[in-house]
Amino acid sequence: MSEIHSLAGPYVLHALDEAERETFIQHLRGCETCAAEVAELHETVARLADDAWSVPPPALRDNVLAAVRRTRQIPPARPVRARREPTRWWRHPAALTAAACLLVAALVGGATFAVQERRLREERAATAAAQQELARTQAVLTAPDATVRTSGVAGGGKVTVVSSAGQDAAVILLATHSPGAQKAYQFWLMEGTTPHSAGVLAAGQGTATHLVSGVNAADAMGLTVEPAGGSASPTLPIIAEIPMK
Repeated sequence: MSEIHSLAGPYVLHALDEAERETFIQHLRGCETCAAEVAELHETVARLADDAWSVPPPALRDNVLAAVRRTRQIPPARPVRARREPTRWWRHPAALTAAACLLVAALVGGATFAVQERRLREERAATAAAQQELARTQAVLTAPDATVRTSGVAGGGKVTVVSSAGQDAAVILLATHSPGAQKAYQFWLMEGTTPHSAGVLAAGQGTATHLVSGVNAADAMGLTVEPAGGSASPTLPIIAEIPMK
């Protein structure tokens, strides 16, 4: 379970129950990241709990002893036996500081791990989507009923559409010049006189292999130059048009 990585702070603070502690110890033996974090937290606790943060000046001891010799010592009127209360770690400022720092470290560590987990999930999802699109593209290109149609692009270049009715999809191969830094090529599926966006390329991109689904209802495939990010409807003129039937 991924939550086990966030137990490093509570483990150093001895805030885990027996079952959690045993589980984390087993995990710790095989996790270098958690082992390093635990070692750092132990070092932090040791430093924060140490009251001797600075070295006293050399003359301090002599001055204190001299002051003791000059000061009259007054004995107590009667022996007083003070009741000694047990020391509790939460009353020690250094221990409180250490606990607070460990708590912050544990929270920061947990947040960092959550961010890394989210990024990892996003990367895995993007990789899976890319693999699925590649497999779909290969299925269209190798389909027994694949049909290849080609058209020139106004201003230079070529667009090729490989479509498969059985796959209800098409692969568009575009090879032309850049539309400009603030412009983008956009594909359209034309059903009669009604256009539907079939995807927009990145601004300035002039070559691409683009997969389009749901092409069986389309009468034609069109290409236009649009503002970066694409448009809701085609901007005339249509610089390339390929019949789909």
